[in-house]
Amino acid sequence: MNAIADNRLHAAVAAPHATHKLKLLLRREFWEHRGGLLWAPVITGGIATVFALLAAIAGTVMGRRHGVHLDNHEDAQEVAKVIGAIGDGALLGGIGLAMMVLAFVVFFYSLGSLYDDRRDRSILFWKSMPVSDTQVVLSKAAWALVLAPLLALGIGVLIGLALWLITALTTTVNGVPGAGGIIVNSHPFRIIGQILLALPVQMLWSLPAVGWLMLCSAWSRRVPFLWAVMVPILACAMLSFMDIFPGVEIPHDKLWYTVVYRGLLSVAPGSWIPTISDHIPEMNGPDDLSHVLNLGMSWQVLGHADVWIGAVLGVAMIYGAIRLRRWRDDN
Repeated sequence: MNAIADNRLHAAVAAPHATHKLKLLLRREFWEHRGGLLWAPVITGGIATVFALLAAIAGTVMGRRHGVHLDNHEDAQEVAKVIGAIGDGALLGGIGLAMMVLAFVVFFYSLGSLYDDRRDRSILFWKSMPVSDTQVVLSKAAWALVLAPLLALGIGVLIGLALWLITALTTTVNGVPGAGGIIVNSHPFRIIGQILLALPVQMLWSLPAVGWLMLCSAWSRRVPFLWAVMVPILACAMLSFMDIFPGVEIPHDKLWYTVVYRGLLSVAPGSWIPTISDHIPEMNGPDDLSHVLNLGMSWQVLGHADVWIGAVLGVAMIYGAIRLRRWRDDN
Protein backbone atom coordinates (compact mmCIF):
# COMPACT_ATOMS: atom_id res chain seq x y z
CA MET A 1 0.00 0.00 0.00
CA ASN A 2 2.79 2.36 0.84
CA ALA A 3 4.44 1.67 -2.52
CA ILE A 4 1.20 2.42 -4.38
CA ALA A 5 0.79 5.65 -2.41
CA ASP A 6 4.37 6.65 -3.17
CA ASN A 7 3.85 5.99 -6.87
CA ARG A 8 0.68 8.09 -6.90
CA LEU A 9 2.44 10.89 -5.05
CA HIS A 10 5.34 10.73 -7.50
CA ALA A 11 2.94 10.91 -10.42
CA ALA A 12 1.18 13.88 -8.85
CA VAL A 13 4.41 15.87 -8.49
CA ALA A 14 5.95 14.77 -11.82
CA ALA A 15 7.61 17.54 -13.76
CA PRO A 16 5.34 19.20 -16.33
CA HIS A 17 6.00 18.69 -20.02
CA ALA A 18 8.34 21.13 -21.78
CA THR A 19 5.51 22.44 -24.00
CA HIS A 20 3.43 23.18 -20.89
CA LYS A 21 6.32 25.20 -19.46
CA LEU A 22 6.64 27.10 -22.73
CA LYS A 23 2.91 27.91 -22.70
CA LEU A 24 3.22 29.27 -19.16
CA LEU A 25 6.23 31.37 -20.15
CA LEU A 26 4.36 32.76 -23.15
CA ARG A 27 1.44 33.70 -20.86
CA ARG A 28 3.86 35.30 -18.45
CA GLU A 29 5.27 37.48 -21.23
CA PHE A 30 1.76 38.61 -22.17
CA TRP A 31 0.81 39.37 -18.56
CA GLU A 32 3.97 41.39 -17.94
CA HIS A 33 3.93 43.28 -21.26
CA ARG A 34 0.19 43.52 -21.88
CA GLY A 35 0.41 47.33 -21.97
CA GLY A 36 2.67 47.37 -25.02
CA LEU A 37 1.56 44.21 -26.77
CA LEU A 38 -2.19 44.76 -26.45
CA TRP A 39 -3.22 48.18 -25.14
CA ALA A 40 -0.79 50.35 -27.12
CA PRO A 41 -2.22 49.39 -30.56
CA VAL A 42 -5.78 49.26 -29.17
CA ILE A 43 -5.58 52.79 -27.72
CA THR A 44 -3.85 54.13 -30.84
CA GLY A 45 -6.51 52.56 -33.04
CA GLY A 46 -9.28 53.88 -30.80
CA ILE A 47 -7.93 57.43 -31.05
CA ALA A 48 -7.63 57.15 -34.84
CA THR A 49 -11.19 55.81 -35.09
CA VAL A 50 -12.58 58.65 -32.97
CA PHE A 51 -10.79 61.25 -35.11
CA ALA A 52 -12.05 59.57 -38.30
CA LEU A 53 -15.61 59.57 -36.92
CA LEU A 54 -15.39 63.25 -35.94
CA ALA A 55 -13.99 64.12 -39.40
CA ALA A 56 -16.84 62.20 -41.08
CA ILE A 57 -19.48 63.98 -38.97
CA ALA A 58 -17.88 67.38 -39.56
CA GLY A 59 -17.66 66.76 -43.30
CA THR A 60 -21.30 65.67 -43.47
CA VAL A 61 -22.52 68.71 -41.50
CA MET A 62 -20.45 71.16 -43.56
CA GLY A 63 -21.51 69.53 -46.82
CA ARG A 64 -25.21 69.92 -45.97
CA ARG A 65 -24.71 73.44 -44.66
CA HIS A 66 -23.13 74.53 -47.94
CA GLY A 67 -25.54 72.54 -50.11
CA VAL A 68 -22.98 70.18 -51.64
CA HIS A 69 -24.64 67.47 -53.76
CA LEU A 70 -22.81 64.60 -55.43
CA ASP A 71 -25.76 62.79 -57.00
CA ASN A 72 -25.29 63.97 -60.59
CA HIS A 73 -22.05 62.24 -61.42
CA GLU A 74 -22.01 60.94 -64.94
CA ASP A 75 -19.95 57.80 -64.34
CA ALA A 76 -21.10 56.23 -61.08
CA GLN A 77 -19.27 52.99 -61.94
CA GLU A 78 -15.88 54.72 -61.87
CA VAL A 79 -16.81 56.43 -58.61
CA ALA A 80 -17.75 53.03 -57.17
CA LYS A 81 -14.28 51.72 -58.05
CA VAL A 82 -12.69 54.71 -56.35
CA ILE A 83 -14.83 54.21 -53.26
CA GLY A 84 -13.92 50.52 -53.26
CA ALA A 85 -10.24 51.52 -53.33
CA ILE A 86 -10.92 53.92 -50.45
CA GLY A 87 -12.38 50.96 -48.51
CA ASP A 88 -9.20 48.96 -49.19
CA GLY A 89 -7.18 51.98 -48.12
CA ALA A 90 -9.16 52.26 -44.87
CA LEU A 91 -8.48 48.60 -44.05
CA LEU A 92 -4.80 48.94 -44.97
CA GLY A 93 -4.62 52.13 -42.92
CA GLY A 94 -5.93 50.36 -39.82
CA ILE A 95 -3.52 47.46 -40.23
CA GLY A 96 -0.65 49.84 -41.02
CA LEU A 97 -1.37 51.87 -37.89
CA ALA A 98 -1.23 48.77 -35.67
CA MET A 99 1.95 47.60 -37.43
CA MET A 100 3.58 50.99 -36.91
CA VAL A 101 2.92 50.70 -33.16
CA LEU A 102 4.19 47.12 -33.34
CA ALA A 103 7.57 48.29 -34.64
CA PHE A 104 8.19 50.40 -31.51
CA VAL A 105 6.76 47.72 -29.19
CA VAL A 106 8.92 44.91 -30.61
CA PHE A 107 12.04 47.12 -30.63
CA PHE A 108 11.85 48.12 -26.97
CA TYR A 109 10.42 44.75 -25.87
CA SER A 110 13.43 42.95 -27.38
CA LEU A 111 15.82 45.53 -25.96
CA GLY A 112 14.54 45.08 -22.41
CA SER A 113 13.55 41.42 -22.61
CA LEU A 114 16.57 40.01 -20.78
CA TYR A 115 17.84 43.17 -19.07
CA ASP A 116 14.69 43.97 -17.08
CA ASP A 117 14.82 40.59 -15.30
CA ARG A 118 18.30 41.40 -14.00
CA ARG A 119 17.45 45.00 -13.16
CA ASP A 120 14.53 44.12 -10.86
CA ARG A 121 16.21 40.89 -9.63
CA SER A 122 13.27 38.76 -10.76
CA ILE A 123 15.84 36.64 -12.61
CA LEU A 124 16.68 35.05 -9.24
CA PHE A 125 13.09 33.86 -8.91
CA TRP A 126 12.91 32.52 -12.46
CA LYS A 127 16.24 30.74 -12.14
CA SER A 128 14.81 28.95 -9.08
CA MET A 129 11.89 27.69 -11.17
CA PRO A 130 12.04 24.45 -13.21
CA VAL A 131 12.43 26.31 -16.51
CA SER A 132 15.60 26.50 -18.54
CA ASP A 133 17.26 29.63 -19.91
CA THR A 134 16.58 28.31 -23.40
CA GLN A 135 12.84 28.16 -22.75
CA VAL A 136 12.80 31.65 -21.24
CA VAL A 137 14.72 33.24 -24.13
CA LEU A 138 12.75 31.36 -26.80
CA SER A 139 9.45 32.44 -25.25
CA LYS A 140 10.55 36.08 -25.51
CA ALA A 141 11.80 35.58 -29.09
CA ALA A 142 8.48 33.92 -30.00
CA TRP A 143 6.57 37.00 -28.85
CA ALA A 144 8.89 39.39 -30.71
CA LEU A 145 8.88 37.41 -33.96
CA VAL A 146 5.52 35.65 -34.20
CA LEU A 147 2.90 36.31 -31.53
CA ALA A 148 3.18 40.11 -31.30
CA PRO A 149 2.82 40.54 -35.12
CA LEU A 150 -0.18 38.18 -35.13
CA LEU A 151 -1.84 40.06 -32.26
CA ALA A 152 -1.11 43.41 -33.94
CA LEU A 153 -2.57 42.12 -37.21
CA GLY A 154 -5.78 41.08 -35.45
CA ILE A 155 -6.09 44.48 -33.77
CA GLY A 156 -5.21 46.22 -37.05
CA VAL A 157 -7.99 44.36 -38.87
CA LEU A 158 -10.51 45.53 -36.24
CA ILE A 159 -9.25 49.12 -36.59
CA GLY A 160 -9.41 48.85 -40.38
CA LEU A 161 -12.96 47.46 -40.25
CA ALA A 162 -14.01 50.36 -38.01
CA LEU A 163 -12.53 52.86 -40.50
CA TRP A 164 -14.11 50.91 -43.36
CA LEU A 165 -17.53 51.07 -41.64
CA ILE A 166 -17.18 54.82 -41.04
CA THR A 167 -16.34 55.31 -44.71
CA ALA A 168 -19.32 53.20 -45.81
CA LEU A 169 -21.75 55.08 -43.56
CA THR A 170 -20.37 58.48 -44.59
CA THR A 171 -20.68 57.82 -48.33
CA THR A 172 -24.16 56.34 -47.90
CA VAL A 173 -25.54 59.11 -45.67
CA ASN A 174 -24.23 61.80 -48.01
CA GLY A 175 -25.74 60.09 -51.05
CA VAL A 176 -22.46 59.68 -52.89
CA PRO A 177 -23.10 57.91 -56.22
CA GLY A 178 -21.68 54.41 -56.24
CA ALA A 179 -21.52 54.29 -52.43
CA GLY A 180 -22.20 50.56 -52.58
CA GLY A 181 -18.82 50.16 -54.28
CA ILE A 182 -17.18 50.02 -50.88
CA ILE A 183 -18.85 46.62 -50.42
CA VAL A 184 -18.73 45.36 -54.01
CA ASN A 185 -15.30 46.65 -55.05
CA SER A 186 -13.35 46.26 -51.79
CA HIS A 187 -11.08 43.27 -51.23
CA PRO A 188 -10.80 42.81 -47.43
CA PHE A 189 -10.23 39.04 -47.47
CA ARG A 190 -7.56 39.30 -50.17
CA ILE A 191 -5.70 41.99 -48.22
CA ILE A 192 -5.87 40.12 -44.90
CA GLY A 193 -4.80 36.85 -46.54
CA GLN A 194 -1.85 38.45 -48.32
CA ILE A 195 -0.62 40.13 -45.15
CA LEU A 196 -0.96 36.84 -43.23
CA LEU A 197 1.11 35.07 -45.88
CA ALA A 198 3.73 37.83 -45.70
CA LEU A 199 4.23 37.33 -41.95
CA PRO A 200 6.84 34.52 -42.38
CA VAL A 201 8.84 36.87 -44.60
CA GLN A 202 8.70 39.55 -41.94
CA MET A 203 9.76 37.04 -39.26
CA LEU A 204 12.87 36.02 -41.20
CA TRP A 205 13.61 39.62 -42.15
CA SER A 206 13.48 40.90 -38.56
CA LEU A 207 15.56 38.06 -37.06
CA PRO A 208 18.93 39.92 -37.11
CA ALA A 209 17.49 43.01 -35.41
CA VAL A 210 15.60 41.00 -32.76
CA GLY A 211 18.65 38.78 -32.18
CA TRP A 212 20.97 41.80 -31.83
CA LEU A 213 18.64 43.60 -29.41
CA MET A 214 18.19 40.47 -27.26
CA LEU A 215 21.95 39.83 -27.27
CA CYS A 216 22.62 43.37 -26.05
CA SER A 217 19.81 42.99 -23.50
CA ALA A 218 21.45 39.85 -22.12
CA TRP A 219 24.97 41.31 -22.14
CA SER A 220 24.59 44.91 -21.02
CA ARG A 221 24.88 45.64 -17.29
CA ARG A 222 23.03 48.94 -17.67
CA VAL A 223 21.56 51.19 -20.39
CA PRO A 224 21.23 48.55 -23.14
CA PHE A 225 19.96 51.25 -25.50
CA LEU A 226 23.44 52.80 -25.48
CA TRP A 227 25.17 49.59 -26.54
CA ALA A 228 22.51 48.36 -28.93
CA VAL A 229 21.74 51.61 -30.75
CA MET A 230 24.15 54.44 -30.05
CA VAL A 231 27.39 52.47 -30.34
CA PRO A 232 26.60 51.02 -33.82
CA ILE A 233 25.40 54.39 -35.12
CA LEU A 234 28.45 56.22 -33.77
CA ALA A 235 30.74 53.50 -35.18
CA CYS A 236 29.17 53.91 -38.62
CA ALA A 237 29.51 57.70 -38.37
CA MET A 238 33.19 57.42 -37.43
CA LEU A 239 33.90 54.99 -40.27
CA SER A 240 32.11 57.26 -42.72
CA PHE A 241 34.21 60.16 -41.43
CA MET A 242 37.37 58.22 -42.30
CA ASP A 243 36.46 58.73 -45.94
CA ILE A 244 37.96 62.23 -45.81
CA PHE A 245 41.47 60.79 -45.65
CA PRO A 246 43.21 60.23 -49.00
CA GLY A 247 43.24 56.64 -50.21
CA VAL A 248 40.40 55.57 -47.90
CA GLU A 249 37.12 54.55 -49.53
CA ILE A 250 34.21 53.57 -47.35
CA PRO A 251 31.16 51.85 -48.92
CA HIS A 252 28.71 54.06 -47.06
CA ASP A 253 25.57 52.53 -48.51
CA LYS A 254 26.54 48.95 -47.62
CA LEU A 255 27.83 49.98 -44.19
CA TRP A 256 24.69 51.84 -43.10
CA TYR A 257 22.39 49.31 -44.75
CA THR A 258 24.00 46.37 -42.95
CA VAL A 259 24.49 47.89 -39.51
CA VAL A 260 21.61 50.31 -39.09
CA TYR A 261 18.91 49.28 -41.56
CA ARG A 262 19.23 45.50 -41.19
CA GLY A 263 20.65 45.43 -37.68
CA LEU A 264 18.21 47.85 -36.05
CA LEU A 265 15.35 48.93 -38.30
CA SER A 266 14.30 45.60 -39.78
CA VAL A 267 11.86 45.13 -36.86
CA ALA A 268 9.61 47.57 -38.72
CA PRO A 269 6.93 45.59 -40.60
CA GLY A 270 7.30 45.93 -44.35
CA SER A 271 10.84 47.31 -44.19
CA TRP A 272 11.74 44.59 -46.72
CA ILE A 273 9.62 46.22 -49.42
CA PRO A 274 12.39 48.53 -50.78
CA THR A 275 14.50 45.47 -51.63
CA ILE A 276 11.92 44.36 -54.21
CA SER A 277 10.65 47.78 -55.28
CA ASP A 278 11.45 46.95 -58.91
CA HIS A 279 8.88 44.14 -58.83
CA ILE A 280 6.00 46.16 -57.37
CA PRO A 281 3.28 46.49 -60.01
CA GLU A 282 2.25 49.95 -61.11
CA MET A 283 -1.14 51.31 -60.11
CA ASN A 284 -3.15 52.12 -63.22
CA GLY A 285 -6.47 52.39 -61.43
CA PRO A 286 -8.31 51.99 -58.13
CA ASP A 287 -8.64 48.21 -58.62
CA ASP A 288 -4.86 47.81 -58.59
CA LEU A 289 -4.49 48.89 -54.96
CA SER A 290 -5.11 45.39 -53.59
CA HIS A 291 -2.59 43.94 -56.07
CA VAL A 292 0.27 46.07 -54.74
CA LEU A 293 0.47 43.64 -51.83
CA ASN A 294 0.52 40.14 -53.18
CA LEU A 295 1.99 36.83 -52.04
CA GLY A 296 4.31 36.47 -55.01
CA MET A 297 5.83 39.89 -54.41
CA SER A 298 6.47 39.43 -50.67
CA TRP A 299 7.96 35.96 -51.08
CA GLN A 300 10.40 37.25 -53.70
CA VAL A 301 12.35 38.63 -50.74
CA LEU A 302 13.33 35.05 -49.92
CA GLY A 303 15.32 34.96 -53.15
CA HIS A 304 17.83 37.41 -51.68
CA ALA A 305 20.82 35.97 -49.82
CA ASP A 306 20.61 38.98 -47.54
CA VAL A 307 17.52 37.52 -45.83
CA TRP A 308 19.06 34.12 -45.13
CA ILE A 309 22.40 35.51 -43.95
CA GLY A 310 20.54 37.82 -41.60
CA ALA A 311 18.37 34.95 -40.35
CA VAL A 312 21.42 32.80 -39.58
CA LEU A 313 23.08 35.70 -37.75
CA GLY A 314 19.86 36.36 -35.86
CA VAL A 315 19.59 32.74 -34.70
CA ALA A 316 23.26 32.82 -33.68
CA MET A 317 22.72 35.98 -31.63
CA ILE A 318 19.65 34.50 -29.92
CA TYR A 319 21.77 31.45 -29.06
CA GLY A 320 24.39 33.85 -27.69
CA ALA A 321 21.69 35.51 -25.57
CA ILE A 322 20.78 32.10 -24.12
CA ARG A 323 24.40 31.42 -23.22
CA LEU A 324 24.85 34.86 -21.70
CA ARG A 325 21.73 34.52 -19.55
CA ARG A 326 23.18 31.40 -17.89
CA TRP A 327 25.89 33.34 -16.10
CA ARG A 328 24.95 37.01 -16.36
CA ASP A 329 22.97 37.79 -13.19
CA ASP A 330 24.89 40.93 -12.07
CA ASN A 331 25.42 39.64 -8.53
